Amino acid sequence: MISSRRMHVRRMGTVAMATAAVMTSLTATAVCASGASAAPATSPTATSPTATAEPKPKVPAPAPVPVPVESAFPNAKSAPDGSHIVSVSRVSPRRFIIELHSAAMNRTVGVQIIRPADTSVPAPSLYLLNGAEDGRSYNGNATWKTEGDEVKTWETATDVVDFMADKHVNVVTMMDGAYTYFSDWLRDDPKLGRNKWQTLLTKELPPIIDSALQTTGRNAIAGLSMSATSALQIAESAPGLYRSVGSFSGCSDIQDPVCAAAVAGVTSLGGANLLNMWGAPGSPTWIAHDPTTADNLVKLRGSNVVITTGNGKPGIHDTLSETDNDASQLWRQKTIGGNPESLVADSTHRVQAKFAAAKVPATFMFRGNGTHSWAYWQDDLHDAWPSFAASLGIPTTGQ
Repeated sequence: MISSRRMHVRRMGTVAMATAAVMTSLTATAVCASGASAAPATSPTATSPTATAEPKPKVPAPAPVPVPVESAFPNAKSAPDGSHIVSVSRVSPRRFIIELHSAAMNRTVGVQIIRPADTSVPAPSLYLLNGAEDGRSYNGNATWKTEGDEVKTWETATDVVDFMADKHVNVVTMMDGAYTYFSDWLRDDPKLGRNKWQTLLTKELPPIIDSALQTTGRNAIAGLSMSATSALQIAESAPGLYRSVGSFSGCSDIQDPVCAAAVAGVTSLGGANLLNMWGAPGSPTWIAHDPTTADNLVKLRGSNVVITTGNGKPGIHDTLSETDNDASQLWRQKTIGGNPESLVADSTHRVQAKFAAAKVPATFMFRGNGTHSWAYWQDDLHDAWPSFAASLGIPTTGQ
């Protein structure tokens, strides 16, 4: 069941608008060309409740306080390539922002951490990736990108801080990587710089987190929208590193014309040159990064994979009460957040068929009505958590 604990729906960003425009212009011809398939009759379906709790008032995020690295994480070690923690700031007794030097990218990137209540017992780690426009922007100096006075991440856009409060897991959220698909790019980009996020999330960050937090070494990863594709790609690039993979509202079969258009829309919105990432759509490198090819899907065998989508129609979070009586926000969710999610649903049906053909187990949750919005991704994490906890070897709650 979806948890009854909810936060109000956060504002959709301009990436959904830009991507929707690109995708809408290609929908009629692209969907026909791609031949979107229907879901098999046996596909599991996630259902949604009809009632929700009152929205919580927005609470300003506390200002991080710098603390010495050796004081916060005395056991922290460098990664084999020399990547290391540069500085630490405490957000609260259990929340920290770590700035770490990535040797692969030769720059500093930010990571937010939520510790479990009991740090005397080793805990596994859940890595969360933000959407295309979320977190911090990059202009060469990793400056903050804000919505009002906050940086939009899983911590500020969902109830993840409260939801994980009674769970024995370290939550690790990427603060940087906007518009990059969290991938290793072919070439440096004039706007987004050097991007080696796959290397960061498979070879640099995990050993640093394991040493600093004294973890169990077991990991899970989840992403939404843009990073729903990234989560699959990253897990496939290092089979076994992530025991669970969550892909929420992703257009992941990137050889399909509609999903290729979505990729182009995201990188264009970030001001980047698409060719610097995986080359031209349909090129060997592009195909190699398609997480839904048979060759790549088999790398997920043994992992718990959860893939979700709505259908683009207004759902339980697309109401005035859920948007704090903000009529303009509700309009954006219904009109701009509807079309992308309907195309994601088409993609997810195709991806489900590919998993079946490759004989790779996965759980597909077709939640029914719902738009491309943060509140639904919060629900997705709630729904996926029991299977994630089982794969990580911990109870759903507590120790």
